[in-house]
Amino acid sequence: MIASLTGTVAHVSLDRAVVDVGGVGYLVHATPTTLAGLRVGETAGVATSMVVREDSMTLYGFGDPDERDVFEVVQTVSGVGPRLALAMLAVHTPDALRRAVAGEDLAALTRVPGIGKKGAQRIVLELGDRLGLPSGAPVADVSAGPALGAAADHSERVVEALAGLGWPAKQADDAVAKVLAEAGTDAVAADEVAGTLRSALRLLGGHRG
Repeated sequence: MIASLTGTVAHVSLDRAVVDVGGVGYLVHATPTTLAGLRVGETAGVATSMVVREDSMTLYGFGDPDERDVFEVVQTVSGVGPRLALAMLAVHTPDALRRAVAGEDLAALTRVPGIGKKGAQRIVLELGDRLGLPSGAPVADVSAGPALGAAADHSERVVEALAGLGWPAKQADDAVAKVLAEAGTDAVAADEVAGTLRSALRLLGGHRG
């Protein structure tokens, strides 16, 4: 099995990338957040999970091993295949999924396309505590001045990621501005860039102008 890849990014699209490792191009399916961190021509490393079927072998890529591990665990639930598992990680971070399952938050789980109320109940029942506990690390408090500067950098990074995924800069900028306005300055921590990207993608709804 292929647990990770490190090589030159040869291609990036909305749902997959090609990573060239020693002259061999590996097609890797991934979430928009993971793909947004890849740049064509640059060296990158991704944690991977290989799904083997009778007629295919498919690689899924992740930003870190924890994301990959969650991807593999949620597939043990009846009716959850790799595509739905990937959709869960496109909408929620691993810790957000842990909180949703631990707190039996069906509303959070049904925000994932393809998961209805019954499916969410089954996920909670079958996963139990197998995902482990969320990190629960608090976000550091910041003063208003630094927060404004951080917000500008935060916004630029997310807009750049959306543009790299194919959305027009103006449309991406408007979506990010709306997400940040609704979230307030608490959302400008560096580790919340991925969360803002997910929210902007949900707002854009997958439609490019």
